[in-house]
Amino acid sequence: PFKVSLYYFVASFIQIGLAVVIAYLISFDLWGQNFFKGVYFFPSLINSVAISFIFIFFFQPGSTLDTVLSFLGLDGLIQYWLRDPKWINISLAFVSVWRYIGYNIVMFSAAMQSISPEIIEAAEVDGANKYQQFKHIMIPGISTILGLQLFLAITGALSVFEIPYIMTGGGNGSMTFVIQTVNYAFKNHRVGLASALGIILLTICLLATVIQKIIFKKMKGGERV
Repeated sequence: PFKVSLYYFVASFIQIGLAVVIAYLISFDLWGQNFFKGVYFFPSLINSVAISFIFIFFFQPGSTLDTVLSFLGLDGLIQYWLRDPKWINISLAFVSVWRYIGYNIVMFSAAMQSISPEIIEAAEVDGANKYQQFKHIMIPGISTILGLQLFLAITGALSVFEIPYIMTGGGNGSMTFVIQTVNYAFKNHRVGLASALGIILLTICLLATVIQKIIFKKMKGGERV
């Protein structure tokens, strides 16, 4: 189960990275930026059960995804997405990213827009390009919300349940830690073991929190120097 969580762990970093970049692109002087924010945020408003059923159909052989790949001439990429153990966790992690990235984009965009325009104008006068503004102004300016969203993404990766449970039931190598815990508790009636697994998960999440705080403190300390 922890091996499966690694897919979601990697996907959480991809999700945060994409959200930061997209938020930066739509935060300033973009026509229809509120529309794009709504489009990105919309998946976060849909129930996970509905999303899971939508993507069950999306990944079915000969369905939407295969049709798109065939239209693009990429027939060689067509797979049994939810049957092949090599692809099933990648597919489920993609669904998770699509589900939550919009929320991150809106949060990062709001944090970026709270940065004083005078700071950005001063950087432009000094000759800073967009990348330098992004690296030295935007990222430090959203460090607090970035830390929070990163924590939520990491803990969510460790405790992922709804999407893989509904879409695959934990089959074909997609069994996560929480699905296994639920199976022990309600299918095998081994409540004591399930409780122990829950405590282990809580301990891991707390350790992840402590490590993250240490890293962010060191980063902030390096910026002051």
